[in-house]
Amino acid sequence: MGVNVAPDDPTINASAIQFPGDPGTVMGYLAVPKAVGAYPVVLVCHENRGLTDHIRDVVRRVAKAGYVGLGVDLLSRQGGTDKLAADAVPGALGNITPDQYVKDFVSGITYFKDKAYAKPAGVGMVGFCYGGGVTWTVATRVPELLAALPFYGPPPPEVDLAKIKAAIFAVYAERDTRITATAAAIEAALKKNNQIYEKMVYPNTDHAFHNDTGTRYAPEAAQDAWKRTIAWFDKYIK
Repeated sequence: MGVNVAPDDPTINASAIQFPGDPGTVMGYLAVPKAVGAYPVVLVCHENRGLTDHIRDVVRRVAKAGYVGLGVDLLSRQGGTDKLAADAVPGALGNITPDQYVKDFVSGITYFKDKAYAKPAGVGMVGFCYGGGVTWTVATRVPELLAALPFYGPPPPEVDLAKIKAAIFAVYAERDTRITATAAAIEAALKKNNQIYEKMVYPNTDHAFHNDTGTRYAPEAAQDAWKRTIAWFDKYIK
């Protein structure tokens, strides 16, 4: 059984949004449980293909699990992912500085400060591929982040790892040797400082195995990783 959540799922409200950035306006995709209440926030960072339908689905899954989900479009200043040709997206993302994408996610956190449906003191983040790397970077720079799950993301410089306050759950694919080869050193560095850290290396899987619209999708691993993602948020930000 899959975990996809339809845009018209009766238990959530989901829509495109815009919010103030630094500088300009940031575009995103928001999903919120319909039941009245205040929910912790989960930021979602897309792959190097931008804010696609798959990432919007992930944002809806977050809301279905009882969180406020926000997918940030890091191509907002280029008019948004949908304004670019698909083959132009990776290059455009490559021109965005870490300072800028960190600012965009901080702006996302700030957006929820006055929203009755959000608990801005409880913030987590999940990102995939390129977005996994962004998640690592945000974790090193944003102390408000309480939990972070980088899926097969290139890690930050080891010297920056000590700055992380978030509880980290790192997801790796066994055959993704370029990224997975870094796992042991990252684990050693974080545990040396008694930081909260766990990892999962999924056997016989490739980079991007969580993306159910791609050729490397591994259903059992993806669904297990998602269950662990929600359990991690339940433990550290709820």
